[in-house]
Amino acid sequence: MNIPDDPFIQELLPEFVDTWLNDLEQMPQLIGEKNNADLYRMAHTLKGSCYQFGLTEIGDMGVALMELSKEDKWEEAGEMQPKLVKSFQDVKKYLEEKGFIS
Repeated sequence: MNIPDDPFIQELLPEFVDTWLNDLEQMPQLIGEKNNADLYRMAHTLKGSCYQFGLTEIGDMGVALMELSKEDKWEEAGEMQPKLVKSFQDVKKYLEEKGFIS
């Protein structure tokens, strides 16, 4: 995790994490419907936005999820959801420990 020193980004990060935790609840439905377009779009957004916030490990998972979506690997994509949720929960815990969240 490489959180930028930019105070504006640090201020936005807690809400960013909470938003993603909420958005990831949609993944099982997208996977169940085999909705390549929306799952790919979610993964692409995940990748780009996480890289901007210094969450490179999660961004890398977004890249992997993009590939799984393109290759119709639905079971493997489904296994990514709990990993992503845990990763964001870990970031939230880190932010709490570092005082970014009061």
